[in-house]
Amino acid sequence: MSLFRPDVRPVVRPASRPALRPAGRAPAARPRTPAPVPRALAAPLALTLALLPSALLAGCASPEGLKDEGRARRVNAPLALWPRYSPAPLRENENPAVLKPLPTLPRIPSGTMADADPLAVLDADFTSSGGTPPRPASVRRPELHDLTDDGKPDLIAVVDLDRRTSELRVYTVRHAVVTRILALRGVLAGVALAAGHLAIREPTKDPRYVSVTDYVWDGRSMGLWDLTLDVARKSRPSSPAPAPPPGPAVGLTGNPP
Repeated sequence: MSLFRPDVRPVVRPASRPALRPAGRAPAARPRTPAPVPRALAAPLALTLALLPSALLAGCASPEGLKDEGRARRVNAPLALWPRYSPAPLRENENPAVLKPLPTLPRIPSGTMADADPLAVLDADFTSSGGTPPRPASVRRPELHDLTDDGKPDLIAVVDLDRRTSELRVYTVRHAVVTRILALRGVLAGVALAAGHLAIREPTKDPRYVSVTDYVWDGRSMGLWDLTLDVARKSRPSSPAPAPPPGPAVGLTGNPP
């Protein structure tokens, strides 16, 4: 077996010539290829980026840092009890805003309730429903205010049935006939007028708040306009009246005895 290799001549390739470029122009820089990420670091890096919050990746993280808001409350759909039950509509004598003319009273051509007798109006209204006329001592001082926006005052009257329950009634004149336009029975924590609205305040089970029901004349009746809650007003204890200065005794007629 021969130990000598055949004569192999190396292949000599000609050297590549540099590319020609115009005189005075610098050679273009070659783009650099980023170094590949080792496979051992590629998976942990991808997992870290996936776990970062979107706010941090966007560069707008909260200045206070990340906070734990606690466990989210579970939202459940409301459960309707007795869904097939539907109450009957209000009857005429149960609707507080039903119009009730009182033809037994004298007609009022002027169209203003200032020309009517408040006690006579209440007597006619209560007796027409089969009730008993209210005692004059249980009737609060009548109020005259324009609620129907016709430029003429209407009558607002309150009858205290007992120390807690009261009856509020509002009357106007329609075609010269006294007509009741509102009748409410409840615990009146306050009655107020605001921009033509009649606001009724009534206590709730929470002593800190009262319900406020606003009624407004819509051209046909005193419709319910709004129902809200308000902070209850603290009742102030009544202070005793100051004693009158000493002087001569005065009788009931206002003349000295």
